[in-house]
Amino acid sequence: MTQIQPPTPSLRSRAGTFGLSEGEYDLLVSKIGREPNALEAAIVGAMWSEHCGYKNSRPLFSVFPTSGPQVLQGPGENAGVVDIGEGWGVAFKMESHNHPSAVEPFQGAATGVGGILRDIFAMGARPFAVLDSLRFGDPDSPRTRHLVNGVVEGISHYGNAIGVPTVGGEVTFHPSYQENPLVNVMALGLLRHEDLAKGTMGEVGNVIIYVGSKTGRDGLGGAVFASADLSDASQADRPAVQVGDPFMEKLLLEATLEAIESGVVAGVQDMGAAGLVSSTCEMAYRAGLGLTMRLDDVPTRESGMVPMELCLSESQERMILVPVPGREQELYDLLEKWELDVVNIGQVEAHQNYRLTWRNELVCDLPVDLLNEAPKYTREGVESPEIIAARGRDLSGIPVPDDLGDVLLKLLSHPTIASKRPIFERYDCQVMTNTVVLPGAADAAVMRVKGTSLGVAATSDCNPRFVQLDPYTGAAAAVAEAARNLACVGATPLAITDNLNYGNPHRPEVYYQMQRGVQGIADACRALNTPVTGGNVSLYNQYVEEGRTVAIHPTPTIGMVGVLPDISKRATLGIKAAGQPLYLLGDIGDSIGASQYLETVHGLEAGQVPPLDLYLAGRVNDGVLALIRAGLTETAHDCAEGGLSVTLAEMAMAGNIGLDVVLESNARADALLFGEAHSRIVVAITDPANTDDVESILAGLNVPFTRLGETGGNTVSISLPRQNVSLSVNLSDLSAAYDEPLRGVLG
Repeated sequence: MTQIQPPTPSLRSRAGTFGLSEGEYDLLVSKIGREPNALEAAIVGAMWSEHCGYKNSRPLFSVFPTSGPQVLQGPGENAGVVDIGEGWGVAFKMESHNHPSAVEPFQGAATGVGGILRDIFAMGARPFAVLDSLRFGDPDSPRTRHLVNGVVEGISHYGNAIGVPTVGGEVTFHPSYQENPLVNVMALGLLRHEDLAKGTMGEVGNVIIYVGSKTGRDGLGGAVFASADLSDASQADRPAVQVGDPFMEKLLLEATLEAIESGVVAGVQDMGAAGLVSSTCEMAYRAGLGLTMRLDDVPTRESGMVPMELCLSESQERMILVPVPGREQELYDLLEKWELDVVNIGQVEAHQNYRLTWRNELVCDLPVDLLNEAPKYTREGVESPEIIAARGRDLSGIPVPDDLGDVLLKLLSHPTIASKRPIFERYDCQVMTNTVVLPGAADAAVMRVKGTSLGVAATSDCNPRFVQLDPYTGAAAAVAEAARNLACVGATPLAITDNLNYGNPHRPEVYYQMQRGVQGIADACRALNTPVTGGNVSLYNQYVEEGRTVAIHPTPTIGMVGVLPDISKRATLGIKAAGQPLYLLGDIGDSIGASQYLETVHGLEAGQVPPLDLYLAGRVNDGVLALIRAGLTETAHDCAEGGLSVTLAEMAMAGNIGLDVVLESNARADALLFGEAHSRIVVAITDPANTDDVESILAGLNVPFTRLGETGGNTVSISLPRQNVSLSVNLSDLSAAYDEPLRGVLG
């Protein structure tokens, strides 16, 4: 075999075209002791991209708690796995497809779903739920409407076709996402402990099997594309967006799970970002071994493809399987049944290099460690003076509106708060017949584990306005809200996956947001016993337009999974009957800072984010769980965007039963009604005769509580006697404001 020859002249001046800085190119040369060829430079550029190498973010992750008795698999594999009892585990992961969705929303979102599902079944888990966390710009903009429709259609197309229900998520609209939408997708899968699979090459002599779709030119350079700023030229990067085939993925899913359950595979890895290269070199790295692969044998669907394209294409629906030695033929026979391309493309070897051949020539020879150990950067973070000024703004002069009922209607009609039914009604949320709580009916999705009494709950959460004004508290609050949402359905929070969406880390103010956000997540996870099992980082979420940089609000999205020991003991948000006492768990709150109300009514993103007491958050969660499991309530809803009045209105609309509440506090009327203090849950007590038991349980757990009033009638009526003000709005008017806004956006 011809040995690799150094190219002439040096590629240093073209380093940027491979996604490398000149300094990184020099580091590469020093590591391998020669000049790389173009293929090697491109491979290193992809593996050292932020999307694959986490070079600006990984140094921050050392503060994350990643272990606990509930964790079966922590960070480092395709997905995290938690133990839910009775020998069952749940694999879960969240990833982004932001830049692809900005230029090709349908395929960008569809292939985002396909990619995260492969991460799940690569662990040996059968996917059984998807949640999507979406951020868009001005809802009245034609571009936003184009993106929303494309993304929603893409998610529904892929999820519905493959037969995995989309059971929940969240949608936020804000101008910072106008050109750079965020499409974060979370998937969950169910597995028996003994079927847990790993992405490893196993041992020397094992063969490397390519399975699934043929390789094309779609998605070429996707990892590097995802690790750069968007610009007016980004439409030219459409080839970096993959094209999905959910029917092929269904075949691949069934074949992979059967192979794992049959015990014939030693390692499994999906081909995601950076395609064939990332999947195989990550497997080799985990095994501490090398490999040689024959690029000539890679199945292609286009003629004339060259090594660069074969290595870095991100064509969808492809997997790498490594059979158990001696059971290769069993694997071939099994895969042939599913009519998939199955090709032996290489073997595992004792050296520790990543070697590729093409037409009997060695075209790449790089250390496996070098590819998987991108340079790490610790930068200096400096908070933006504009953010400091906004957070410190005096809000005492903000007038309290005269018509508080009108304010409630305005908040309910804001697309971030308004009903998401126009979106989720496009999704099949009941396929597989595991979905117990439908989207919009509760604060988290709930799925049954058939044959057991167990239930699995999942949610995704982040308030970007909080994170923008206070990166630490805002990120911690996202974890706390996720845990609170799980508790509101009766689930014990177990662990999180995160999707850290930020701007360009080279900007000191963005790096500061990342530093503080990661620390906030870590502290909240420790306090709430929800370790980090994995996740994704999406940086460079900003748009360059005429020399001006527009960055997204920092959005560290939290996906959290919990378990219901007895799925029959659960709660939803709709009021069930008239005459039920209403209680607020947690403090009433007294601030309008950082609220949706302040932005919607007064045009301000300003003020202090309400203080977050993580230990109070945990006690409030314990309180609502105790009430649900004691059978004292089956109605619970957390206070989030829009504050207490929006929470009460949503409960009333969901049950089509009104309520009458009295708030006794000296705080401002708008703070009581629309402020967004943390760690608050409203519950309706099923039987009024049990209020003494309720108050005794809450007092025993040291949970502050306030009796608010009771359910009944056809209005939401809230009185504030100390301020001598009140509001009363008919349910029909509330529903009209709440139900229609997204129908307009979706056309």
